[in-house]
Amino acid sequence: MPGAHPAQAALFDEAPAALLQGWRYEDDFLDADEESELLHIVRALPLEQMRYKDYTARRRGISFGGHYDFDANRLRPSPDLPARLVPLRDKVARWMKVAPEMLVHMLVAEYSPGTPLGWHRDVPEFEEVVGISLLGAGLMQFRPYPPVRDARGRPGPHIDLVVAPRSIYRMRGPARWRWQHRVTPVQSLRYSITLRTAAVHEP
Repeated sequence: MPGAHPAQAALFDEAPAALLQGWRYEDDFLDADEESELLHIVRALPLEQMRYKDYTARRRGISFGGHYDFDANRLRPSPDLPARLVPLRDKVARWMKVAPEMLVHMLVAEYSPGTPLGWHRDVPEFEEVVGISLLGAGLMQFRPYPPVRDARGRPGPHIDLVVAPRSIYRMRGPARWRWQHRVTPVQSLRYSITLRTAAVHEP
């Protein structure tokens, strides 16, 4: 990988899938007609700017089944999942081989061109995380948690993974708890639909 420092070069000697234990990814989870129908649904939702304490993010979104209050550090009630999004939840549950009721939370988010999502792990009230991309691609980056720096104080290595439109990914186990992730500024309008199961433990 040109320009990578030795630690990063060593990291990329292994395939990302081997490093990210608990990560699963699949292209074309949705077909073009399913994506078009979902875009029609999400564009009609009352998306609002997302806030994290005193920070207002550039992305807009809406949560169903609960939303996280970053001021109080607790999960708050949100509206139930709309009927038009239930078929998607059920399809994701079949892909995961779990009961649909285990998917207790859904977040729909809109990324306008240039919008990033910073380094984070999902809040501990949730366990497994599943994401679907619509319309535009996203570049997800992963780094070990807690973050590490080299002897010169430079950020440690990270993994780059592209999530294509109509794809699905799943984070569980080590990929969920031992890594942070972010989405770099998107190149074109993108929507994401993230579904989560309830926590079975806290790390």
